[in-house]
Amino acid sequence: MRILIADDERAIRYSLKEILEMEDYQVDTAENGTEAVEKAEKEKYDAIFCDIKMPGMDGMEVLDRLVADGVESPVIMISGHADIQIAVECIKKGAFDFIGKPLDLNRILITLKNATDKANLVTQTKILKKKVYGSDMVGSSEGMEHVRKMIEKVAPTDASVMIMGPNGSGKELVARNLHQQSQRSMMPYVEVNCAAIPSELIESELFGHEKGSFTSAIKQHKGKFEQADGGTLFLDEIGDMSLAAQAKVLRVLQERKISRVGSDKDITVNVRVVSATNKNIPEEIAAGRFREDLYHRLSVIVIKVPSLDERKDDIPELIEFFRDQIASETAMPRKDFSPEAVKLLVEKSWTGNIRELRNVVERLLILGNNPVSAQDVHDYVI
Repeated sequence: MRILIADDERAIRYSLKEILEMEDYQVDTAENGTEAVEKAEKEKYDAIFCDIKMPGMDGMEVLDRLVADGVESPVIMISGHADIQIAVECIKKGAFDFIGKPLDLNRILITLKNATDKANLVTQTKILKKKVYGSDMVGSSEGMEHVRKMIEKVAPTDASVMIMGPNGSGKELVARNLHQQSQRSMMPYVEVNCAAIPSELIESELFGHEKGSFTSAIKQHKGKFEQADGGTLFLDEIGDMSLAAQAKVLRVLQERKISRVGSDKDITVNVRVVSATNKNIPEEIAAGRFREDLYHRLSVIVIKVPSLDERKDDIPELIEFFRDQIASETAMPRKDFSPEAVKLLVEKSWTGNIRELRNVVERLLILGNNPVSAQDVHDYVI
């Protein structure tokens, strides 16, 4: 494990370095705040010890800078002027802990263990979130940069968002990123595919039911709105929802209350609704298949996800991403793609969008040579 010590006193720096190296830590040192920030931004440290009183950039400024720059290493502040007020201020600014001088060996080692345990927990949580919610969006095209900026602006709010785009374009990933970057990120994220649920069951699925409310209702069931209370409910393929269910969803959005099937009792819910569709909703409204008032409730913000054919510049990056992801998940050999193969895939029309591209990459990893050649693309794709 790697530790950074920032202190202008040479004796403190090297005595603490010697102690930690005896405990099998790898230790770097910095003699001032500027050097500490430079090292912390370049290297990943498991913990940082930072003195408060240093010439130039002091420890509090270092802490502010590290927090602002998104450095995730736990910062342990040290000072020869132990003061409760200073300690509280450090913790409020984002420090992991505060230790007064003279430094106590046992206190240092216990604090360091707690700090590194927390850092490991944060890392594991991020890995778990990626497994649950999906990874970051891949691509640096103009269209994807616009989607990212929209998510960044909209996610911290509670505004209802409607995501529009063709099948397989990544609407679900946009919804997950909205949740991850929101203030509700630690609360439930619940998905409902409205197209996959029979119209006669959609109300029970969304709002729940009481025991005995219909033939197969052998016990009470909490609906998706209740399950998502405090978090985000993602209504995928909202354009396929029945008019009866649409009316009830509209009521929930207006009143923040639901009632289970077979019950007249209202239950208050606090849910942010994100919806998605591949249909032209104004056309659906004109045809009488979608409620205009619900559309306006759901589409406070509209995010349009471009098709893969509209973002071909991202295809080389997506090929590399899917190749590494598939190889990691399946223990399949990691193969390179020749420039000629990539060029053919860029030129291809992708009616199935991102989903189709991932399937094609997996097919070429299984059947193609290493590196995957243009002939492989002709044989197995085009």
